[in-house]
Amino acid sequence: MDATYLAEVTGNIGTVGYGLAAVGPGIGLGILIGKTIEGMARQPEVAGQLRTTMFIGVAFVEVLALLGLVAGFIVPA
Repeated sequence: MDATYLAEVTGNIGTVGYGLAAVGPGIGLGILIGKTIEGMARQPEVAGQLRTTMFIGVAFVEVLALLGLVAGFIVPA
């Protein structure tokens, strides 16, 4: 048999998908928290409001990561 295999993927490919899906929320959290700290440094008097808004944004970004995890289990391979 003259077959050449370049690469073979075995196992659950959903784990690779989740790894890729976790990159987006990670970048989003970095930008969100960085911009909030920048805003607090520019206007310290609105730090409380910015912090509250940041935590709401963090919750939404984390939901994206959890959706990526759940989708890996729900979608059949």
